[in-house]
Amino acid sequence: MPITISGYTIAKLLYESTNSIVYRGYRPEDNRPVILKILKQAYPPPETIAWFQQEYEITQSLKQLTGVVDTYSLETNQHSWIMVLEDFGGESLERSIEKRSF
Repeated sequence: MPITISGYTIAKLLYESTNSIVYRGYRPEDNRPVILKILKQAYPPPETIAWFQQEYEITQSLKQLTGVVDTYSLETNQHSWIMVLEDFGGESLERSIEKRSF
C-alpha cells in the first residue's frame, strides 16, 4: 500500500541525509510527478526552518535558468516541512556513478 504525505503519494526513497529525506512521488489529483524533500525533524527549530525556506526561495528565484528544477510549493504537514519540486525523471549523480564501470 502506497504511503501518502500531505496529499502526495510516495513511490520511492531517493536520498536521506542527517537533515532531510527526499522521495519521488506524485500528486494523485492530476498524476503530476514530484520530488518531496522533507525535513526529518518533526518540530524543527526556527534556524532550521529559516534555512529550509531560504533554500526554497533561492531555488525558486533560479527556476528560469535552464537545468534548474521548478519549485511547486513549500508546505507544512503535522509539524513537518515539505518542499515540493519538479520531477524531471533524473537520477542522482551517486547512482549514475554506481551504474558506470570504469
